[in-house]
Amino acid sequence: MKSLLLLLCLPVSALAAARAPNIVFILADDLGITDIGAYARHFNEVGRDELFYETPHLDRLVGDGIAFSQSYANQLCTPTRAAILTGRIASRMGVTTATPNTRTYYNQGMQPPKGADPHDAFGHKDAIRGNRPWINAHSNTALDPSIPSWPKVLATHDSAFLGKWHLGGHGAPDCQPSVHGFEELAYFDAGGSPYFKWRPLWNRTKPHYPTMPAGYRAGKAGEPTGKGYLTDDLSARAVNFLRSRRNRDRPFLLYYCPFAVHTPFQAPPGDVKRFAKTPQRGHLGRTNEVYAAMLKRLDDSVGEIRSTLDETGLAENTVLIFTSDNGGVEYTQPPATNNLPFKGGKACLYEGGVRVPTVVWQPGRFEGGLWSRAVVDCTDFLPTVAELTANPAPGGIDGRSMLPLLENPAAPGPERTLIWHYPFNVQVRHPDHGQPLSPHSAIRVGDHKLIWNWHGRLELYDIPADPGEKRNLSDEMPELTERLHDQLKTWLKENVAPRYWPRRNPEVSAEAAGGPFPFRDLR
Repeated sequence: MKSLLLLLCLPVSALAAARAPNIVFILADDLGITDIGAYARHFNEVGRDELFYETPHLDRLVGDGIAFSQSYANQLCTPTRAAILTGRIASRMGVTTATPNTRTYYNQGMQPPKGADPHDAFGHKDAIRGNRPWINAHSNTALDPSIPSWPKVLATHDSAFLGKWHLGGHGAPDCQPSVHGFEELAYFDAGGSPYFKWRPLWNRTKPHYPTMPAGYRAGKAGEPTGKGYLTDDLSARAVNFLRSRRNRDRPFLLYYCPFAVHTPFQAPPGDVKRFAKTPQRGHLGRTNEVYAAMLKRLDDSVGEIRSTLDETGLAENTVLIFTSDNGGVEYTQPPATNNLPFKGGKACLYEGGVRVPTVVWQPGRFEGGLWSRAVVDCTDFLPTVAELTANPAPGGIDGRSMLPLLENPAAPGPERTLIWHYPFNVQVRHPDHGQPLSPHSAIRVGDHKLIWNWHGRLELYDIPADPGEKRNLSDEMPELTERLHDQLKTWLKENVAPRYWPRRNPEVSAEAAGGPFPFRDLR
């Protein structure tokens, strides 16, 4: 009774603050940082009427909320998704790439070697001709449910998952969203999905390998919404979920992962025809009218979610976070997008591959159309939402709460150390010399980023001064280059299991590969 009387005496604003905010987290797939019009104008100094892509709802979100200009993800979707959910650098968990339905010890019915994970992919490689100096590492295809993730950390909230999972060992029953604590609205445990006639694939229960143990689940399509296009269907489900929360006392987390704008290139024909005739087509190197149409539907989805938050009265006590899992794709034919002014794209450790849009908005709290230049990382989301909801962040995480930056976007933020690790030879072409990418790792400390190609090449860039990474400073600043390289190698040795390092190919000498190598192995 005393507690009730105290609450009744509080002003309305204090009562609202006493209830933990809802969280709506939207994670776009393969969306480049300058695909959003507001970001394109911020970095490229172009007019709104010059842009090929149409993103009015995302532009409005940037204009209403707080946008980050130096927000980082990983080079591919699965590592970023693992890092977001756990607050840990993905390579620490062995999640180093995004695999198709490749072979693992688990789905082959094999006992993993000592120290290996059952969901390690042991045969993942691209079809690249000739021997490579480095042999690809393994990669874990599943997120370990024993590691605390959002539903367990946000113990005060009901948690729902919608969209792309791609963290479940490709259908392993003990690694799906519900095992982590999510209510599964509709989802698919794969890297990409068709945008039309997807339901049979999502409901598939026959495993891709007959050796896979029982219980395979490709996902869950859910009850039909009447929408024929995947992004529209997922958007309708998000809206329905929000409306169902209108009169609930318990706060909620909606973790929404639309597949847009990941391949395949599929969009409603009417939208495609309209973008094909747009006079802005070709500006900033963007010519893919199907991609533009897919992006429009993603933008519409964000608009529908915001409208529903307003309509239901949920907006005032809801924090909306929007981001992307990696940079835009430039290697498809035709190219999906162009990440100008940044170098490279998805799968690269240049800025175009790992710098992503991030916007946070809550009416009356995080608003004003302000920009933060502070460096933030995908591992920061978990401690941020934990602090926002007054839940303790778990130990052993790498991220730090963004709340001080949200409360003061003009603050420079503390110096950060960020790590990336991509131990694979891949068909994606290097933006400088056009050859397939080889294993590479990177570290950013303060303003400087070092990229280590495991063949032996080191690149050093001053990111604020040279965001397009045009001037390699490694020869001009050899001491800093060596120090950052040593720091990166030490971190990898201390934090990443050896099975997730590339291995020297004994059939290729250092001389034949254009060596010398800095060392033969991290061991």
